[in-house]
Formats: sequence, structure tokens, C-alpha cells
Amino acid sequence: MKRILIGLIVAAVLGAGGWFGFNLYVQHRATSEVEAAFAQIRAGGGKASHGKVTFEFATRALTVDDIAITPAGQPQALVKIAGIKGTGVRLIDDASFSADSIDINGFEVALDEVGAAKLKASYKIPQLTLRDYAGPIRGGNPPAGESLFDLYRYVLEQYAGITASSVAAPTLTMTFDASGSAAGSGEITYSGLAIQNLKRGKVKAMKADHAVFTIDVPQPGKPEKLTGDLSNIVINDFDTTAIAAALAPQKAGDDSFHRIYRQISAGPYVLKSSQGMRMEIDGISFEDIAVQPSKFRPAEIVALMPTDRSVVATAAQSRETMEKLAGCYEGLRIGRIEIGKTSMGLPQGTATIKAVRYHDGEFAVEGVDTPSPQGPFKMERFALKSFSAANLMRWAAGISRHGQPPPPEEMLGLFRVLEGAEVKGVVAPHNTARQPITIDTISLNWGQLVGSIPSKANLVVKMVTPTDPANPALQPLIVAGVDKLAVDLDLGATWTESSGAFALAPATLDLGNLAKAQVSVALAKVPRELFTTTDPSEAMGQLAQVETGAIELALRDRGVVDLVVAQFARMQNVSRDAARSAMVAMIRAQGEKVAASNLDAKVAVDALAGFVETSGQTLSIRLTPLGKLPVLQLVDVLDQEPIIALAQFRIEASTGL
Repeated sequence: MKRILIGLIVAAVLGAGGWFGFNLYVQHRATSEVEAAFAQIRAGGGKASHGKVTFEFATRALTVDDIAITPAGQPQALVKIAGIKGTGVRLIDDASFSADSIDINGFEVALDEVGAAKLKASYKIPQLTLRDYAGPIRGGNPPAGESLFDLYRYVLEQYAGITASSVAAPTLTMTFDASGSAAGSGEITYSGLAIQNLKRGKVKAMKADHAVFTIDVPQPGKPEKLTGDLSNIVINDFDTTAIAAALAPQKAGDDSFHRIYRQISAGPYVLKSSQGMRMEIDGISFEDIAVQPSKFRPAEIVALMPTDRSVVATAAQSRETMEKLAGCYEGLRIGRIEIGKTSMGLPQGTATIKAVRYHDGEFAVEGVDTPSPQGPFKMERFALKSFSAANLMRWAAGISRHGQPPPPEEMLGLFRVLEGAEVKGVVAPHNTARQPITIDTISLNWGQLVGSIPSKANLVVKMVTPTDPANPALQPLIVAGVDKLAVDLDLGATWTESSGAFALAPATLDLGNLAKAQVSVALAKVPRELFTTTDPSEAMGQLAQVETGAIELALRDRGVVDLVVAQFARMQNVSRDAARSAMVAMIRAQGEKVAASNLDAKVAVDALAGFVETSGQTLSIRLTPLGKLPVLQLVDVLDQEPIIALAQFRIEASTGL
């Protein structure tokens, strides 16, 4: 028994010695791995130090204290970590490891005078926890240059090498100081940060409960301070590898689109300024944000920015910058943007916008309600169709002349920026009239561009405007009791390249209770070069080939005849019946003179006399060229002898109720 007891004691002592010996070996191994990782940074020219390293074998807990790193070639960057503790740490292979959890305390990153703007920034995360972590033991070599984009790309590349089921940080605070530029200085604090399913640079979901910021904006005179609070920030399907591709020089030939975000949403959002401004937004959302590395090259844009802001860029430099920006916009694709109800305090009251939307190239603002000194302004919808930010940049670059007005041919380039615009449901105060201006619809669309000029267009206007008492030309309407004009206009124009035909039809103008007019104009042999030339003399040469086609006019009387008769009666101080008879007699007398040189004209004169003689009729006139009739020849004759010009047409006219 005694021997057995002694044997057990010896075994226990040997086992304990072996345990402690193995634990010391593991401790030494862990310390060596940590030191090797720091030695790699120092070998690359950086600075790296750490405090005590401990490893508990039972829980496989590795702890490293007091970490300080300054990457090589980046003397303005400093990383500090008070302590890292990994639990359940295991080596996957010689280059990577895993851990059940990693707790990081006192994480700080400082950037000092980065880039041309000499930006100073710092990030502070008091506590960061990662679960089910796997990643490399040692990071790659940091960039040797001073480019902020190279540093971002390096961080993203390290980020793409790790996986974790979750990452959580109660708070993250970022401070920045770019007071030497328009960005100013300030602080942003995120709270409730959480990441789910991080895998090789792709994140399933990210969220933050709040983002609170304060920014001091430098400006002449009284300084401006902005404060804001953004809640419920949610990001779904975030891919950092797409951003890294846009920053990588070797991806400059990649024409494919890489999606960065599937969805971003946030709100409500409150913004205040020290000057008394306050803005509130219910919510903001973005969907399907992607970049094309061959065009989305932000580093090239920054490289074009002058380091000395006091030096004014030349016209050529400005155009080059705008062209680069246009290319950058082409390389950025956003499937949908929606901004919810927005309100803003103004001196006259609170202005609101129900929604701002962007989808499939259409930009729309809906539900505008804003006060003004003359009264409230309301608009149901304003939209730009097929809007292209890239084309807008290129157009702006082309017309920049440092104060000199651009030539007309360059102004026509605006047609390439979008394909139409629409306004609906407007109620706006009139400057002098008591009644407001109401717009049901104003819609302008164009397309089929030949050169810079559309060969197809359509304009629709439906609105009611009060007659302005301050306008002398409208006094007859006001005297007659017409206090508003209802306008209904539909104007369409189309050119067909195969036939060279140009048609202005239908062109309809409906003036409510006054009259309705319809006009159709046809032209033939309209050459393509008429749309593409920018030389006025060359354009006149092309216009000489254009021939006049049929012209039709239909005028429906809804009160305009009675209005004209009443005005004539007041001027002649006679009764309305006498005034009407006198007008008819004058028309017929003038017709006799016209008929002397053109018998067909008498038909039109008789129809016009009948139109005036009986109210409520429709006057129809059709002019058909008797032969080949060049437009320039017709315009010249109309300017000199209108009656002779009419002789070039077969005239058909009629009236009817």
C-alpha cells in the first residue's frame, strides 16, 4: 500500500511537472508567434511594440497588452490597442489561426496630415468583440507611399482575409480636422455597432443604432456649426472586395460592375445649425450600389486636385477634372434612391417634401409644400427623365469659358443630359393677381437625337393662369370679365430620316372659354445635315433644300369672337350688333381686294366673315402648295407680299357649328 501511495505521489509530481513544462512551452510558442508577427512589421521599416503576452492552456486564451504600431512609410499613422484577448485560440495552419472570441480594448487609430488636404483623423473604439473568428497570423506588408487610398486598400485587403460570425462595438468615435479646407473639423460617434456573418470581405448585415455628429464649418464671417443625429442605420450585403477593386491599379481595365451594397437604409435624421436652421428626414434608402473599376477611379480625381487652393485652375485643367468626374459617375451605378418626408424651417414657416426618388434614370421630387412671401407654393411632382449625371458633367465641362458665354451649339448639348421633364399639380402665388397659378401638367419630352438636336419632341401644357391686371395687353380681357386663362397645349414634332419629312402635328392650343386652335404643318426634303451642322451659313444652305407641305388650321370659337366684338364696340362707341356688322363688312371688303389676285383667297375671306358673323363656329382652313415651294422662298414672299404668298397655295376653307 505504501509503495502504491508513493507511486501515486511520484506520478502526480511528474504529471504536474509535465503539465507546467508543457504550459511553459505553449506560453513560449505563443509569445514567439506574437513576436514574429511584430517582427514582420519592423522588418518592413515600421515600428511595432507590445507588452506582456500570456497564454492559458485550459481555455486556450491568448492575451497581448499595450500594442503600438506605426506602419512603414506612414509616419503619420499610429495604431494603439490597450489589450487583446483571444479565447479558444487554435492554429489552423502555419499562416492562419481561429478563436472562439476575441475581445479588443482601447483600440485607437490616428492619422496625421494625410493627403493634400492635410487631414488629421482619429478613430476610437473602447471595446470590440469578435465571435468565431478566423484569419491570418500576420498581415501583409503595409504600403510604402503616403497615399490615403493605398492605405484604405491595404486595410480592405486585410479585412478580406478574415471571417467572423459577429462583430460588436458599443461605440466608435471618429474625429477629423481638415480646417485648412472646406471640410472643416468635427466628431462623429456611432453607437450600437454590430456586424453579422463577416466572410472574406463580405458582410451579410451591418447596423448602428445611432450616428451623432458635430461639424465646425469654416466660412467668412460668423462660423457655422452643424449637429446631426441619424438613427437606425442598416446595411445589407456589403462587399469590401468591390471597393478594393476600384482602388487597385491592376483593375483599371475591369469593365464589369461590382456590387458594393445591396441595400442601405437609415432614419429618422435630424440636422441643426448654429444659425437656426433645422431639417428632419423620416428615412433614406439606397439599393444596388455598384462600381465599375475601369471608370470609377477616385484616386485619379484626387490627384487632379491642386495642392495650393489659392491657385486658380486653368480652363483646360477644369475641363480635365470635369471629364474625370464624368467618367467616375459613369462607373458608379445606383439602382434606386428614396428619401422620405423632409421638413425644413424657413423664415416664412416650415417647408416639406413628401419624397425624393431616383430609379431607372428618373429623378423625381414629390409633394412639395413651402411658404413664400407671396403665399404658399405646392407641387405634386417634378421629374427629370433619363437623367445622366455623367453627361451633365461633360456638358458643363464643354461650356466652361471662365465668364464667357458658350456658343449656341454647345448649349444644345443639354439635350444629351436628359430626355424630358415633367411638372404636375402646381399651385403657386401670382405676383400681382389675387388668384394663384395652377398647373395640372407641363410635360416636355424629346429623343432621336441627330447630332445635338432632337428630331422628335412633344410639349404638353395644361394650366390656368390669372389675367395680370398690371399687364396692359390683358386689359381687354379684364374689362370683359375674363379673370383667368385656361391653357391646354399639345405640340408634337417628328422628323423621319428615311423620307426627310417633318411634321408639326398635332399642335393644339385650348384657351378654355375663349378658343381652341389646331395647327398642322408639313415639310419635305429636310436633310439630316440640318440637325448636325453648327455653322449658320451652312445651316441656311441646308434649309434651302426644305420644301413646304400642307398647312392646316382649325379655330373653334368659345367666346373670343364675342370678346373681340365687344372691344371693337367700345372703341367705336356703338352697339355690339353694329360693331359685329361693321367688322364683317370690313372683312368682306378686304376680301374683294385679295380676290383680285387670288380667287381661292375669296373662299377663305368668306369663311372668316361667316366665322365672325355667327358666334360659336369652327373655322377650318387648308393650304396645299400648287407646286414645289421652298420654305425660304415662302418666308421671303410672306415678308414682302403676303397676298402673293397665298397665291402659291390651293386654299380650302369652311365654317361649321
